[in-house]
Amino acid sequence: MGMSLQQIVFGVLSIIAIISALGVILSKNPVTSVLCLIVTFFTIAGHYIMLNAQFLAVVHIIVYAGAIMVLFLFVIMLMNLNAEIEPQKRNWLKYAGAISGGALLLVLLGALREADVTPIQPGSADIGLISNLGKTLFNQYVVPFEVSSILFLSAMVGAVIIGKRES
Repeated sequence: MGMSLQQIVFGVLSIIAIISALGVILSKNPVTSVLCLIVTFFTIAGHYIMLNAQFLAVVHIIVYAGAIMVLFLFVIMLMNLNAEIEPQKRNWLKYAGAISGGALLLVLLGALREADVTPIQPGSADIGLISNLGKTLFNQYVVPFEVSSILFLSAMVGAVIIGKRES
């Protein structure tokens, strides 16, 4: 019982995604961390292609690996982040971060345990079409879509204000 090519590609993409995600967390240099995050985004896009969601993969690469990562790099360059100059975090902040991360993990595990995972029926091949996605996005989810655009706008304004030099 040999492994199929699809299983091998999935395994390689998964291993690269896990290693690059660990690189994001464990890297001391912010630029290295952002580059590892870009690699993670590309491997996730590879997973989307394996799931026959090419549109989602292309949008993922354009939006996340393109736009969001450029914004991250601009913020890093504007703030001039270095591990040497960065003030050392207090121990209680590290513990608070670990506790809140653990609480988030518990919530996610609880939500996934209650999730209904029913496979897509073979007859519904048009579920991933762009027209159906557009109708759903701009009919049912127009308010969250616009709220997320306001959130991105406020993040950019915050980055400009933080990066602006006092004169």
